[in-house]
Amino acid sequence: MTTTMLRPVRTLAAKAADGLIWLIALIHVLMAASLVVALLTLSDANAAEDAGCGGRNILAALEQSDPARFAALREEAAAVPNGKGLLWRIEGRGSAPSFLLGTMHVTDPRVLAMPAGAAAAFAAAATVVVESDEIIDERKASAAIMMRPDLTMFADNRTIDDFLTPEDRLRLEAGLKARGIPLPLVAKMKPWMIASFVALPACEFSRKAAGTAFLDKRLAEDAVSQGKGLKGLETLIEQLSAMDSLPVEWHLRALIDTLALGRTIDDVIATMTDLYLAGETGMIMPMMKAASAEIAPGDLGYAAFEQRIIIDRNRTMATRAEPILKEGKAFMAVGALHLPGKEGLIELLRQQGFTVTPVQ
Repeated sequence: MTTTMLRPVRTLAAKAADGLIWLIALIHVLMAASLVVALLTLSDANAAEDAGCGGRNILAALEQSDPARFAALREEAAAVPNGKGLLWRIEGRGSAPSFLLGTMHVTDPRVLAMPAGAAAAFAAAATVVVESDEIIDERKASAAIMMRPDLTMFADNRTIDDFLTPEDRLRLEAGLKARGIPLPLVAKMKPWMIASFVALPACEFSRKAAGTAFLDKRLAEDAVSQGKGLKGLETLIEQLSAMDSLPVEWHLRALIDTLALGRTIDDVIATMTDLYLAGETGMIMPMMKAASAEIAPGDLGYAAFEQRIIIDRNRTMATRAEPILKEGKAFMAVGALHLPGKEGLIELLRQQGFTVTPVQ
């Protein structure tokens, strides 16, 4: 019998395609997506009921069912530069040390606790740097988003219905209803915005709807309350533009595929979160690529996602962070998927002359 890279995910093959995997990564790497969920809370009733988090670690299951394949995946992840560690020390250029924290834009209490040493590094910082400092004021953030409706909403009289088959419409309607969201209320939204809701596990959506700040937002709020400087590396519009640059067909396929998974999506997200908490940032994308290959071999759309959502933004962040880091005593927090890799933020900072080392 033929073995597979991710046997636990193989059962999803009839239900989903590659767009799902990159959608989940997108939700966790792009702050604007998390903020949209917070800004567009649709049900106070859901907010009051904090659903329990579920999901199993698919890699843990793989290790038991196919140790050789698991070892191969581990070997691939080990080859990713800077693929271990969440907190990094930045030195050089004649400045006082700064720190870089890889985050997830979620409200999971385990993520909010941050890794050892991060709280002390934050406390000592004079300046806190996040992806976008606009998240500190939800009203202004909402106004900024609404100023560019073309990035989030269909123009003219189009709605999501114009892109759906009758069968897919039923699936979308049922999936949203399960989350307390009537389809007519979001029908003008582009697929990625709707996906911002359905790609999150119920517990995460519930906490955000109740007003719990995701990690980056909480750090920004704490910086302001403690009198620290707060700076952003991107605008929310730049983030939304990156999201919108991917074809609508890609987003729509990802949305429908996500709904097809039902609660199984919790397994993928649980695995991503477990890898993050273990500091295994270099393992996240190989795991997702392997899962995608099992679901839909061929053109996975990964290259476009990685280039536009991760690599291009890494370069922008590094360029804008350089003068801040030269001043020293900064605490920079960005999505963890921006850290590892040959074109990751850590390598880009080293190319600028900084010494970047993991904090054990």
